[in-house]
Amino acid sequence: MFGRVGKYRNIFLVWLIWPLITLGIYHLVWYYKVNREARDFDQRIEVEPAVSVIAITLGWFLIIPPFISVYNTGQRIARMQRAAGMESSCNPWIGLILMIVAGLHPLYYQYELNRIWEHYQNPAEGEQVALAA
Repeated sequence: MFGRVGKYRNIFLVWLIWPLITLGIYHLVWYYKVNREARDFDQRIEVEPAVSVIAITLGWFLIIPPFISVYNTGQRIARMQRAAGMESSCNPWIGLILMIVAGLHPLYYQYELNRIWEHYQNPAEGEQVALAA
């Protein structure tokens, strides 16, 4: 089984710089891309990236959906790590706590994603790689 590699990103740019420059728009784009990368990396991971973005934006009206979405994204990253043949180090509970603490979850989640791409020696974005059984 094969999957497509996502983009290696600077964790501080993802967490602080780009969202500040774009007045928060970059965070939504990043969140969409991370969830799309999960789906493209391992086809067994079922996710609709647009629904994930809606959950963290309009979902605030219902209070609960953003928390569920951030937790589920952490689970997806952990599944990606296992699919890459790595030990799963991404903990969705830590992501959820960091979301509450100054929105630090992008920093943590991007760090964990970068570990996957480093495992494959940083191939080009979109390149096919073999997944573990």
